[in-house]
Amino acid sequence: MITKMYIPFNKNARRSGGLNGFCIVIMLLLASCGDPEGSTIDRKKVVSRHNVVNTEMDALSSLTLGNGAFAFTVDVTGLQSFPLHYDTGVSLGTQSEWAWDRFKNTDNFRFEETLKAYDFNDEGREAKYSIQWKEPERNREATDYFRKNAHRLQLGNVGFELHKKDGSRAEVQDITGIYQELDLWTGEIKSTFRLEGVKVEVQTAAHQQNDQVAVKVNSPLIKSGRLKIYLRYPYPTAEFLDEGTNYANEDEHQTELLVSEDTEAVIRHQLQGATYFTTMVYSKGTMTNSDTAHYFVLTPDTGSEELEFSCRFTPEQVNKKPDDYKATFASSEKEWDSFWSRGAAIDFEGSTDSRATELERRVVLSQYLTKAQCAGNYPPQETGLTFNSWYGKPHTEMHWWHAVHFALWGRPDLMEKSLAYYANTIEKARAIAQRQGYEGVRWQKMSDNDGNESPSSVAAFLIWQQPHFIYLAELAYRDQEDPAIIDKYKDLVFATAKFMASYPSYDQQHDRYNLGKGVIPAQEVFPAAETVNPTYEVAYWDWALRIAQEWRVRAGLPRDEKWDEVINKLAPLPEQDGVYLATERATDSYTNDRWRTDHPAVLGALGMVPESPKLDKDVMKNTLDTVWQTWFWEKTWGWDFPMTAMNAARLGLPEKALDALFMDIQTNTYLKNGHNYQDERLRIYLPGNGGVLTTVAMMAGGWDASNGELPGFPKDGSWKVKAEGFKKMP
Repeated sequence: MITKMYIPFNKNARRSGGLNGFCIVIMLLLASCGDPEGSTIDRKKVVSRHNVVNTEMDALSSLTLGNGAFAFTVDVTGLQSFPLHYDTGVSLGTQSEWAWDRFKNTDNFRFEETLKAYDFNDEGREAKYSIQWKEPERNREATDYFRKNAHRLQLGNVGFELHKKDGSRAEVQDITGIYQELDLWTGEIKSTFRLEGVKVEVQTAAHQQNDQVAVKVNSPLIKSGRLKIYLRYPYPTAEFLDEGTNYANEDEHQTELLVSEDTEAVIRHQLQGATYFTTMVYSKGTMTNSDTAHYFVLTPDTGSEELEFSCRFTPEQVNKKPDDYKATFASSEKEWDSFWSRGAAIDFEGSTDSRATELERRVVLSQYLTKAQCAGNYPPQETGLTFNSWYGKPHTEMHWWHAVHFALWGRPDLMEKSLAYYANTIEKARAIAQRQGYEGVRWQKMSDNDGNESPSSVAAFLIWQQPHFIYLAELAYRDQEDPAIIDKYKDLVFATAKFMASYPSYDQQHDRYNLGKGVIPAQEVFPAAETVNPTYEVAYWDWALRIAQEWRVRAGLPRDEKWDEVINKLAPLPEQDGVYLATERATDSYTNDRWRTDHPAVLGALGMVPESPKLDKDVMKNTLDTVWQTWFWEKTWGWDFPMTAMNAARLGLPEKALDALFMDIQTNTYLKNGHNYQDERLRIYLPGNGGVLTTVAMMAGGWDASNGELPGFPKDGSWKVKAEGFKKMP
């Protein structure tokens, strides 16, 4: 049975004489639950039982410390001692939101050289899109340049330089006696290992306000001079992936030891398009250059078996020294305690369904990972602050998956931090809309922090990122229904909606507005030139425009007549034989092998998107059954399973929702450290983690149209759920 009960208090009960009856109801409910203590959750117990423990050098089990805007990933030594061993696993990255580089534009490429004009609907519109040219060569090279630049930096490797008795450098196989534990409640990693029988104990923590890690080491190896600390600066690959282990291109960047004292060192790293500084403070030692380029060594004082040091990265040289280990640990402990103690929590202890423990593990670790890597001031990249994918650039269509869960878990401030990106880049989004002949702003799909669009023959035609800002702003408002939120975001909401009302093409024959041609849907297998009215996008467009109208009313403004015209005449959700199609023209949606791969986005029309007047739930139920039976699930992505689960939950199928969350598919794998593994290319995929959190929040906290408590969980007695603090999903 489900033991968590929410009982709304009738504020008029005392006046109406109903208080005694209310108390009787309370007593009866508690008696039926058999769990009066279930109204509170021992949060620390729930979190700590999922501390991650490593006992071997597994390249997919590295651990990350971070503060949302900076992250530092370590191997079993508690530092980045063996980056090459991990570079094809969960790489040992050091990344910060501000750290971007740009290669020199020696050929004077212009962004305009990436543009190509299209008139998909024969409207006389010469809409220009930034695409991936294959020829002529000049355009192709321009495309490559602007895709690769700017690119996110790997700031540097900080690791142990360990030496065996014979003086040779220790390798992976020499590390034994491994025991490492990530304390999720404090954000500290404790690592123990041995080299030739000699014990090394390491404590590592990340500062929660600065881009800094701090380390405390105890080992006889320090006294014997066999343990040192190295800093090594890789060169950016500017390729799709960058794991921070490119040590070639030595002559194309410069490093300089600016300060070297008994307790402090400062290093400057200068690249073609970026310069930054590393400041290290330590108990006592000497920092020196080595014979290897861009490689520096801290040799600790051999008068002690203990070494403490802090390492901070900054875009400018600063005079203030980094906090020491004690202060850094205090910062970490305070912030993580606050994080876990506020907002929502859920506890599955006592459930008899064998999947409950694993779901709780995924939930706890996903909260940790998204707080550490995705809670900054910009939409994150899909691989967070660990290693680069897509050149380190964020994808705004993924911002929904990265951010929605923060609000539903009662931490809307963490979501709102990244909304400033839209205000800061609005003029560039407006320019995209204008060059394509539309009103309002068309949000960039793939960009850097400054909103510079990246050429892409897919991204240029995606539109499902467009309603996201309205969704996120609506969540911010719903939290407290604060009029100040309306004032803060209304201009962005209205500019977003203005494009959405301008974008659909009018179909005079059917007296309706269509999405497309010229659209690639979330299920990216459909070509832009042929695609009309993808089901998910039509449903999302309809919902977001209606919400934008509500924002006008809240702001004291009249409804926009043009928006209402589009809402009222927007094409219906395409349906055939009682099943929704992927797109209106894809009448073979479930028989053509090509259309049964990638994201089954048709299910997002009810799940991610709330139920709309356009939608028939019986038809959607048939659609879910059809997709479930016919889809090539091995060709999907990590967030497809949460999306499917949300669809099932809204259809009143909680068992199927759980089955979706636990499909035995590679892209639905969650590693020991909590990361969502996709394949050898994308070993981590944070939209999957965000999807798990969003889905569980919805199943526990409900949605506007749901009835009862915990509506997404089965009522057959197999799930014992305690939940508190969740916000309803729209």
